[in-house]
Amino acid sequence: MEHEGPILEALTRRLGECPPDFLAEPRRPGGQGKIDVAAVVSDLLEAMGGSPLTDPEGFCYPNARAVNAHRNRLRLILVGAWLLFAGELRRVPQAAERAREWLSTRMQELSPYVQADQLVQDPDRREEFVRLALKALDLRPAGESIEQAQDRLVTLSSVERARVVKEAQAAERRAREIREEMARKAAEEAAAAWGRE
Repeated sequence: MEHEGPILEALTRRLGECPPDFLAEPRRPGGQGKIDVAAVVSDLLEAMGGSPLTDPEGFCYPNARAVNAHRNRLRLILVGAWLLFAGELRRVPQAAERAREWLSTRMQELSPYVQADQLVQDPDRREEFVRLALKALDLRPAGESIEQAQDRLVTLSSVERARVVKEAQAAERRAREIREEMARKAAEEAAAAWGRE
């Protein structure tokens, strides 16, 4: 987030205006579905001054049985491509390489927590997604310091929220186990003391 990027509101507005085609069903093995995700990503990379994909792996279903596991990830990639087609993002130095990395790896991380439709409909998810895209391009929203941009991203992060919830649940489970163990030991001690009397 070293460099100041565009105004956040302009990008969240763009994301909110995502055309239905970018939310359509990704093409599946066997020809079902509407959008060829790898072709969209190749077009984006070329528009950013990079090379098109030579290997569509990561931007398609790995096989016909994996449709449910990968559908949302591919839809997130499509929405991400729509966002990155914004002129002010296409002109960022090394944008193509950074975009390829972000779309191929980070959508996998986000897909269990955020549905593609939420990126268009929910204001917090829009802002989160825009901030993630800016971070991937080493940008921060115009008018924000690096610290402000990082703090706001952590505050909105669906992945971070899921991590905190998981840690809290693990801590509660451990505390319950400790309480149960203490109660068991107290009962054993009480029984032993009663037996001595």
